[in-house]
Order: sequence, then C-alpha cells, then structure tokens
Amino acid sequence: MTTTAVRPLARPELLALLGRTPLVRITTDVPGPHPGFWAKLEGLAAGGMKARAAVSMLLGARERGELRPGAPVVESTSGTLGIGLAFAGQALGHPVVLVGDSELEPAMRQLLRAHGVRLEIVDRPAPRGGWQAARLGRLRELLAGLPGAYWPDQYNNPDNSVGYASLAAELVDGLDHLDILVCSVGTGGHSAGIIGPLRRRWPTLRLIGVDSTGSTIFGQPARPRLMRGLGSSIHPRNVAYDAFDEVHWVGPAEAVDSCRRLARGSFVSGGWSTGAVARVAAWAARVHPGTVVATVFPDGPHRYLGTVYDDDFAAVHGLDPATAATRPVEIPHSRAAEATGWVRCTRVTDPLKAVSDPEGTP
Repeated sequence: MTTTAVRPLARPELLALLGRTPLVRITTDVPGPHPGFWAKLEGLAAGGMKARAAVSMLLGARERGELRPGAPVVESTSGTLGIGLAFAGQALGHPVVLVGDSELEPAMRQLLRAHGVRLEIVDRPAPRGGWQAARLGRLRELLAGLPGAYWPDQYNNPDNSVGYASLAAELVDGLDHLDILVCSVGTGGHSAGIIGPLRRRWPTLRLIGVDSTGSTIFGQPARPRLMRGLGSSIHPRNVAYDAFDEVHWVGPAEAVDSCRRLARGSFVSGGWSTGAVARVAAWAARVHPGTVVATVFPDGPHRYLGTVYDDDFAAVHGLDPATAATRPVEIPHSRAAEATGWVRCTRVTDPLKAVSDPEGTP
C-alpha cells in the first residue's frame, strides 16, 4: 500500500542538523592488529551521510528553476539516499516519492514511511541492469504522472558531489595530516566531493575506492549483490575514476566480519559499506606503517539488525567469519579475474572508456 504525497511545510531549521559528525580513532582488530585509522561517523547525523547530497541536489535544482516550490521529488533508492531525501524534503518543503525494491528491508520501509515518504516497490529485477534498472523504469512512469516533479538523478548529478564539501572541510579541521583516504563507492558522490578539497590541502593524498563484489562500477561483471549501499549495476557518471589510486572489491563475508568486530570492539559500527571500508582502512594502516589513514562510515547499524548482525541470515547466505579473507588478492586489471571475495587492483580506469582494451588501459 502506498500513501499519497502531501506537500509538507518547510522546516529550514532542520538544516542546522546537517554534518558536524564525530571523527574517532579505530584500533579494533579488523580482522587483525593494525596501527589505527580515523573514521568519520556519518551515521550519527540527522538524515545520515546522504542528507548532505540530498540537500545540495534540491537546493541546486531550486536555484536553476528545475524544482518549483512545493513540487514533488522522485528518486530511486536502496535506502540510504531515501533517508537523506526525506530529511531534505522536510527541511525545504517538498513531498518525496521513492522507488525501492523487494530487497529493501522492512525496517527501512517503515522508517521511510514514518518520515512521510510515499514509497513504491518494484517486485522483480530487470533482465539487464537488475534492481537499479527496474527501479528507474518505475521512476520514469511516476514522473510522467506527476507534472512538475523533479528527479535528482543521484548517479549523474554533479550537485551530489558538491554536497560533500562540508564533509571535506570537517576532515581538514579534524586532522593535522592525511596520507590515505578510503571511500566506499556507490553513486560516486562522496569520494568525488571530498577528494578535490582534501588534495588541495594534502597534495600527495592517496585515494582507495571500495566497491562490492558483483558491481560494475570499476569494470567487473554485474552479478546479483547481497550488499546494499555500495556498488552498482550501472556506471554512475559521478565516479571520479582519475582520482583513485587503487580499488578494492570486498565481499559480504568480509563486511559482516568487520561490522561485528567493530560493534564488539569499538561500539561504533554500521552496515555493508562501513564493514567494507573498515577492513580496507585497517589493511592500509597495517601495510603502510607511519601513515595517517581515514575513512567515512556512511551509516549506523540499526538498519542491518536483520542482515549483517543476524546469525540466521548469515547462516542462510554462507557468511562464515572463519572464511572471510584477511588480506586482498591482487589482480593486474579489473577484467583479469572476477572478484568473489576481497580483491585489490592498482590500475583504475573508467570501464566505459576502456572497453576496447582488454587490459583496461585508456
């Protein structure tokens, strides 16, 4: 059952809740000892990390006249951006209509609807492009029936990245120096949005991207993905391929193991993206001693109580921490082998520009 989108009153005072999240030192074994890394706890912000992008995209559209006062906002989401858009819609006075899919957790559906979102659910993946393509197909149908509606198009909207300038500024304020930044990659927004300002402050800063197994973003074949929040079945144009020094693909067993270790040892934890970046950040701190490593934990653990932190879910999907990789397998380029667990590659190219070269060079 869906609810009717109702024009909310603008609550601009909510914008004062954006950002200013804690930056903490993580030393928990993930999965083994390491010197420690810094983590920005975006899950403690109102609307989560993607509220920064959501507000930026809606404000940019309003300034250009693409989004009229009180007009509905329609977007596809696997959940995290949906919460950010619910926040931005309330703050700026826009009803929000979201298209999710059958794999969206019941708790996330309840939370989105509690925040006044109209939620549409697609019940089968598209033959090409999976759940993302199915959601986008339904989104276009909704746009046709909602005159004046605005689609932010998070995967290709430059305002997505612009919204993370505040996150970069907070990292600069919180750190005296930074050598390595580890970022999960889904839409590509937050990695693209913070690497430029951070490299202006620290020109030699290295950027490590963290993708999901089964994701096409960095040139791997598309496969069904258990993890949500990172990875993609399409090629988002917000991904700043030239900015990355290397990419890691992480599997669900590694992410689950990392999340649970963080929860037991640091109290702060999160979902799939958090577990994936924590494992890679700990690895980077371990193999590059003496460097300062930082990452972003995009959200907290509450959404994932029935998946990442559920023993029955883990058993059904074969997510045994004992089988989780403790170090990455190295491959020379993205098409050298299919990543089914933790894999690392130091040659990063845009797969849409490198399709003619079997080794992935431009």
